[in-house]
Amino acid sequence: MLEIKSVTCVKQERCLFESLSFALDAGQIMQVEGPNGAGKTSLLRIIAGFANADDGDVTFEGYSISERYDDFAAELLFIGHKTGVNGQLTAYENVCHWLDVHGYQRAENIYDILAQLGLVGLEDVPVRTLSAGQQRRVALARLWMNNAKVWILDEPFTALDKKGVAMLQQQFMHQLDRGGAILLTTHQDLTAQFSGLKKVILEYRH
Repeated sequence: MLEIKSVTCVKQERCLFESLSFALDAGQIMQVEGPNGAGKTSLLRIIAGFANADDGDVTFEGYSISERYDDFAAELLFIGHKTGVNGQLTAYENVCHWLDVHGYQRAENIYDILAQLGLVGLEDVPVRTLSAGQQRRVALARLWMNNAKVWILDEPFTALDKKGVAMLQQQFMHQLDRGGAILLTTHQDLTAQFSGLKKVILEYRH
């Protein structure tokens, strides 16, 4: 499905990784591991098409994403380390805005999904008044409202409590069961929940 071919990334004259290659298949979850500064977020941004590699290529279903990025973007859901929510809008308005921007129809069950995410009674208050964990849940609501084949997630478990972690892991299962793929960074141990978990390990390079 998604193939990383001999990708190299250099930042401020330091090579983060060189000639890195791996593939992410349908129904597969893959975790990128490494110390701070190893280039985990840089790798995710390159694969998502938000940054250019210094060498190599990323292909999706056989084509280079640089040549047909709009096609790839239609099959991609990216959630970065920052929540990407608008603090002036409510949780409900944030979800509606995201759906509108990405061309999805507004689901009738938005309030139900926000309730599942533990935001009962908080759907219509400005997001800036919510805790970090609650803001993270607003951002993660996108995972319940899309049909993207590829999810790329940078530290999605940040600020979540145990219930939130379990709920997110269950949604991961749903994505994999329907033939989707997940690439993520996390400090969470996922080996017990996902027996088929693959890993890409980056080393800090001086």
